[in-house]
Amino acid sequence: MSTYMPKAADITRSWYVLDAADKPLGRVAAEAATLLRGKHKPTFVPHADCGDFVIIINADKAILTGNKINQKMYYHHTGYIGNMKEVKYSTLMKTKPEFAMTKAVKGMIPSTTLGRAAMTRLHVYAGSEHPHAAQKPETWEF
Repeated sequence: MSTYMPKAADITRSWYVLDAADKPLGRVAAEAATLLRGKHKPTFVPHADCGDFVIIINADKAILTGNKINQKMYYHHTGYIGNMKEVKYSTLMKTKPEFAMTKAVKGMIPSTTLGRAAMTRLHVYAGSEHPHAAQKPETWEF
């Protein structure tokens, strides 16, 4: 018996909607990363891009458990000497919840060409509306 190797023509991509309202940010991000990589499929192989499209709605209503909302920080460097910027997640979730969710998912995806291709299939929206109704996305329960 030989091992199944999917080809690019054999891969079918579905669209899924994840509702992040009242769910922990990390749990939603982990589920999205699994769907983006295709690990939920029986035909998954780590060397092929067999993941699906993911739409995350209500990113502004995602929660951070414990005291992370006040203690967790987002750091980035501007490129100039001494310009390390830090933003609390309480501020980040109020101003840019889509960025916070995208950053969480990106941290769970491999830093390879397959990971970069998977991140192009992620769509995050702060509200409950999204413009992808024509793709007929299915609701993913987790």
